[in-house]
Amino acid sequence: MTDFNIEGFTYDRIVGADGVKLNVAQAGEGPPIVLLHGFPQTHLMWNAVAQELKRNYTVIALDLRGYGDSDKPEAVSPQTYSKRTMAADVVKIATQFGYDRFAIIGHDRGALVAVRAGLDYPEAITHIGILDVLPTKDTWEVLHGVEAKVAWHLYLMAQPKGLPEKMINAVADEFFASFLDAWDPTGATFSPELRDHYVRMSKGAVPSIVADYRASASIDLDMDREDHASGRRLAMPVAVISQDWGSQLGFNPTEIWGAWAPDFTYEAINAGHFMAEEDPARITGFARQLLTR
Repeated sequence: MTDFNIEGFTYDRIVGADGVKLNVAQAGEGPPIVLLHGFPQTHLMWNAVAQELKRNYTVIALDLRGYGDSDKPEAVSPQTYSKRTMAADVVKIATQFGYDRFAIIGHDRGALVAVRAGLDYPEAITHIGILDVLPTKDTWEVLHGVEAKVAWHLYLMAQPKGLPEKMINAVADEFFASFLDAWDPTGATFSPELRDHYVRMSKGAVPSIVADYRASASIDLDMDREDHASGRRLAMPVAVISQDWGSQLGFNPTEIWGAWAPDFTYEAINAGHFMAEEDPARITGFARQLLTR
């Protein structure tokens, strides 16, 4: 990694679904795979994994709208940061590279975009890899009691526009750093420079990050509920890898994912939330195994 770019990748700003320009990195040859980051990070979380995957695949890694070096439009409606809009960004960018069909692997927020892309564009998405998240509908359903305090930030950023942004801006360094530290059990996953980079980029994106989370407590939840009720499912192979949150929060992840994806695998591992950086070899193997299905 050099100057907070992935070394050997070509960078460009590419127009997404509604004129928003996204920061996109691309390298490699072979079947295409799109990598989507989570919170509070950027596409740089895929650095080590992307370097390995580009040996056999065309790798496209991007900053989601509202994050990193991508545009951060004002949330003029719930649709601005809905996962449907973000999924449309991804599909449009892939087609501009010449790919009508491609795989997606997403972490956290990016995994929610991957799920929505699979539901909305089943003809375009060949495989979906999910790192350490549940679908939006199920996330809200499993959070209950004192154990749900692990997701306190979801409730904060679900509040009406105004107060959450003010509260976070008042202690932005501490707010974003707290997740990088609390969700990294080794304490050594990030270099000081990369940790500071993630905090700095997130501080510059408070309104859009809050809008992203607010969408997950409103429009994204409504879409998930509608799809689930109608029997709409992920038609492509799906692989999920996560921490063992089920034992803490009292849910069965295989039942949850089985209700969304007839063809899926699930694995719980001993790792922190930022597993693509904590154990890139494990996640690279996860990706390769998925892509051979």
